Amino acid sequence: MNNPQTSRPVVGIFWMAFTGVMFVAVTAVVKHLGDGVPAAQGAFLRYVLGLVFLVPMIKPILAARLTRRQMTLFGLRGVVHTGAVILWFFAMARIPIAEVTAMNYLSPVYITIGAALFLGERLPPRRLAAVVIALIGALIILRPGVKAVEIGHIAMLGTAVCFAAGYLVAKQLSGEVSAAVVVGMLSITVTIGLAPFAWAVWVTPTLPQLGWLFLVACFATAGHYAMTLAFAAAPLTVTQPVTFLQLVWAVILGAVVFGEPVDGWVVFGGAVIMASVSFITWREAVARRAVTPAVPETKV
Repeated sequence: MNNPQTSRPVVGIFWMAFTGVMFVAVTAVVKHLGDGVPAAQGAFLRYVLGLVFLVPMIKPILAARLTRRQMTLFGLRGVVHTGAVILWFFAMARIPIAEVTAMNYLSPVYITIGAALFLGERLPPRRLAAVVIALIGALIILRPGVKAVEIGHIAMLGTAVCFAAGYLVAKQLSGEVSAAVVVGMLSITVTIGLAPFAWAVWVTPTLPQLGWLFLVACFATAGHYAMTLAFAAAPLTVTQPVTFLQLVWAVILGAVVFGEPVDGWVVFGGAVIMASVSFITWREAVARRAVTPAVPETKV
């Protein structure tokens, strides 16, 4: 929690807006690559090329002296996060950027449900109503029976569930080890988890493709760092609504760069989900316990 006397809302809003730009840039690069690199291989290369950013985390990981239980939990998180990033790369090549971005907002909702089911967190009526409204927002985006629900949409639903499961595992570890250990172990376990899937579909990447995937790692790292600065500057109740700008950037980028039609229903559904997530965040801030992460925290 931020101290109200040291809170800098304008700075927090700036860094969270910058975070959104970085994560939309990640989405754009992966969209640009398309099916040129198989989803599992693209995800693997993104993590391998990003290992250079892991160097400062090696010392804290070695000093942590992780127990067998902690190693098991880190391994479990690596498994579900591996599934999440493969599904995300797969979906990105098949459905519009705006739909990927809007559906990614569902992860905090699944986390709230999972925390109630598996961690014993309370789910009061108002928060439950917010969860239901968020799921209605997802239906507005998908509109089953009105438009075709593609395999990319199913993949994004799976992505959000896997990211949520990974966060719930990380929550168990966050009070035991430092943030550097949590982030570093995620990078290591996901890189290992992706390796066999990448090997199974491997095609020799070109130098430009490797360059684009390194850019993905750079943008993702910059986004996570900026998000940390946003959290340090202002409370989640201030920065959370700013994440809706990601959908705005995604709609503009999809229309201008990739020629994707602007779907007002997707924007409306994303707004409904974002309003619900913001309400859940506010309620948890009032209860003085933060279970739901900011939306970008679930990104690759």
